[in-house]
Amino acid sequence: MATPDFQEIVDSYYEKLYRFALGLARNEGDAADLTQQTFFIWAKKGHQLREAAKVKSWLFTTLHREFLKGIRRRGRVRYQELEDFHEETPAVEHGGDKKVDHARIIEVIHDLDESYRVPLMLFYTQEFSYKEIAKALDIPIGTVMTRLSRGRDRVRSALVDKPARGAAGKIVDFKKLKGRSAEHG
Repeated sequence: MATPDFQEIVDSYYEKLYRFALGLARNEGDAADLTQQTFFIWAKKGHQLREAAKVKSWLFTTLHREFLKGIRRRGRVRYQELEDFHEETPAVEHGGDKKVDHARIIEVIHDLDESYRVPLMLFYTQEFSYKEIAKALDIPIGTVMTRLSRGRDRVRSALVDKPARGAAGKIVDFKKLKGRSAEHG
């Protein structure tokens, strides 16, 4: 099966890969490097992909593996504030006209341990299914479901325990976030 043209791949996935990389690296320069490295690897090895339908999964898996290799090389993760990532997250309503601030949700998600942060990002910002997350992270689907559930619980708890300035504790209904249900997979 013929693989899609390189430029088509870049045009289709660059922004999504960059946002995912930014969520992982928490640094614009590192995110750009990760994205570029992923496309470099695609240019060298993409022809080996047997099913063109799996390009998205291959790219995200490769980016995540490159991120992990970088962590092992450096021996640590650099944490920096995200500024532009919140644009991808919709406002979440709770009750009448109350809304949870996008930036606050992203801040809480990015304070989570990587094992919860990455699946949440893939599920909510990249619209990966449970199966796609399992494949991208090379973990069982049950583990994906557990991490998503525990991650959501930790986000809710953090939003209630440490509300944003001037806000009462609000609960985020992740089932309504982006119109997805908990059964999505």
